[in-house]
Amino acid sequence: MTALNDPYQLRVGVPSVEVFRRLRTDAGLSDKSSEAVALALPNTWYGVVLYHEGEPIGMGRIIGDGGTAFQVVDMCVHPAHQGRGLGKRIMAALTEELERRAPATAYVSLIADGPARFLYGQFGFADTAEHDSIGMYRSMEAS
Repeated sequence: MTALNDPYQLRVGVPSVEVFRRLRTDAGLSDKSSEAVALALPNTWYGVVLYHEGEPIGMGRIIGDGGTAFQVVDMCVHPAHQGRGLGKRIMAALTEELERRAPATAYVSLIADGPARFLYGQFGFADTAEHDSIGMYRSMEAS
């Protein structure tokens, strides 16, 4: 429950294409083309947008097949609002929805950049290398 004077509000959903791109780049994440974002957003399994006095300043999404595999993506908070536990608030909402709706045998993954691993660790995520797994990726840009 949030305090009545809390200037931050978390809403279920996804931002517009333009807001999505701005939130990512403001937070230092890579930009995505408008076309790619327009394709991606409707495929969100669950998402939240964080607002400060009505202005979107953060977000997080879960994508996946709805049964066996999920991935936490697009976690970001505008730098002017970082350090206030807002990433934790976003992650808590995503985790609560996973715990509520995802099957017990589902696999949930994410990529943790830098110190974000400490945030995700608070929600039960572990380094895959410690379990004889290694995360891998391929970017379609420079194939």
